[in-house]
Amino acid sequence: KPPLPSYSEMIMGAIEALDEKAGSNKSAISKYIESKYAEQLPEAHSSLLTAHLARMKESGEILMVKNNYMKPGPEATPKRGRGRPPKPKTPLLAGSVSPSPRPRGRPPKPKDPLAAAVAKAASGMPRQRGRPPKKARVGGGEDIPPTPPSVAAPAAPPGIKRGRGRPPKVKPPFADVGFA
Repeated sequence: KPPLPSYSEMIMGAIEALDEKAGSNKSAISKYIESKYAEQLPEAHSSLLTAHLARMKESGEILMVKNNYMKPGPEATPKRGRGRPPKPKTPLLAGSVSPSPRPRGRPPKPKDPLAAAVAKAASGMPRQRGRPPKKARVGGGEDIPPTPPSVAAPAAPPGIKRGRGRPPKVKPPFADVGFA
């Protein structure tokens, strides 16, 4: 006995042999395969046939039209897979060199030789602890005039540390006016 061909070969052979104009249905394909390979078929033939028909239909090897399976014609377009189709490749000329793709991410900052030298010199010194002091104003610009004392918050007497949070509201003193 010759070995049993693959299910896809048996299905294609059955469709060609039956040669029906509208295509062959699943039961006709199954009967043809059973008549030709009766002793060699596994017990799970019907479920295997169903699975292979579905797989071949998905891959585009066969077409299903009105519950009938048929071979695709020569003018039929191949079935596309899921997702976006790939971009067409442009053929490279023999002497040309393909440009290297632009690197991903943000381009590096230009290197400043002076800043690198200052960083290298400062790396040997130990850093001071705590917050650095505010820098003095550079450029000789005009300073902002101070706010008048009447508008500003009352200053604390020297030597007394101011507490945290908003200072208490100052109550205006009452005049000694007798009520009669």
